[in-house]
Amino acid sequence: MNARILVIDDETNIRTMIKLALEHVGHTIETASEGKEGLEKYGDGKDFDLVLLDQRMPGMPGIEVLAAIKKRNADARLILITAFGTIDLALEAMQTGASDFLRKPFTADTLRASVTAALGKPCLKMDAVPVKLACREFYRANINGFGFELDHEGEDDRTGDFVCTFKVSRSHASNSMVRIALPTYVKELVLAYTDTEHVPGGVRFWQAMCEEALANYLWQNADTPAEGQLRIEDLSSSLQRWLDSVLTISLAD
Repeated sequence: MNARILVIDDETNIRTMIKLALEHVGHTIETASEGKEGLEKYGDGKDFDLVLLDQRMPGMPGIEVLAAIKKRNADARLILITAFGTIDLALEAMQTGASDFLRKPFTADTLRASVTAALGKPCLKMDAVPVKLACREFYRANINGFGFELDHEGEDDRTGDFVCTFKVSRSHASNSMVRIALPTYVKELVLAYTDTEHVPGGVRFWQAMCEEALANYLWQNADTPAEGQLRIEDLSSSLQRWLDSVLTISLAD
């Protein structure tokens, strides 16, 4: 699909790189250096198929521009670009209507994959959707052009690890399976950290923790783990932040 794309970013080199990389594969690109200019060029949205939007800009931050665009055009597809991804920002962006998340710095291939994925999926309308559902939808969204769904889960008979296996997809590439292992001792660390005997949601909570670990890996590396295996070795600072964010949310079954 050759799309009409609006790029809103205050960094000249980023705008130029995006423009050249996407024009090279046939897309038509318009650019804006800040939110107000971007909204003026966007108009009612009929001239654009997709918006790539930086989060940190002078004046209006990207999340505010995102909300303004969705008010004008509920069917707008948007990719939020940021170097500072957090679960709170992701949930807010999903509820506002972002289709995808792209982490700086990114390669031309990652950019093109993210654009292709966003253009190829149905428009996500998250207005008035509860946060607990937005939390699940975050993992069905595209992260650096990747999307993933749980294939199966269970306990490893040999190690006792809780294991989730995900089908990871990316445009113009075959699906791959990724196995996330959550050892018993890490589950015990979570219970100690949260000062509780039982986590909310039971098995769904541990599944969500595996989702978070995979999402973080895709976010940081823009690639799947080596040999399709990822083991959660400790309670990292990013997982601690995730726990702080979601413990008050009743995860959807």
